[in-house]
Amino acid sequence: MSGPRVSPQSVRYRERLWVPWWWWPLGFGLAALIALEVNQGVPGLPDWLPFAALFALAAAALLWLGRVEIRVTASDAGVEFWAGQAHLPLTAITRSAVVPRSAKSAALGRQLDPAAFVVHRGWVGPMVLLVLDDPDDPTPYWLVSCRHPQRVLSALQS
Repeated sequence: MSGPRVSPQSVRYRERLWVPWWWWPLGFGLAALIALEVNQGVPGLPDWLPFAALFALAAAALLWLGRVEIRVTASDAGVEFWAGQAHLPLTAITRSAVVPRSAKSAALGRQLDPAAFVVHRGWVGPMVLLVLDDPDDPTPYWLVSCRHPQRVLSALQS
């Protein structure tokens, strides 16, 4: 049996929006503090159990927060921009711009269109703005956090 043929994709740009490195010691420190409190409150529990469970929970939470991947792919169908599971063909993008860290609060504040598609991570400074021109889509633009917006835009344009 053969299914539909999948065209190979070449990745022009890829970035995962991980949490900052200094969140890891804070998360494990908080987990250790809570595990110590549990050990003192429940004397019949093995000493290692709350530490193992809460360290695993802290690691899972920090990995979950950094699960979003930004990428630009090129295939036979054309160039696409991906933000997590959502994707956008290059043909739907009319303009693109970099939103620096200093203008991020204005872009996400009163000026934000409620119909916009937003992927925002507070620990990532700049954003990329992709203005759409698709009469079938009510979304006016995408606003996506990324650490290297110039690289994203150059991958879209090349």
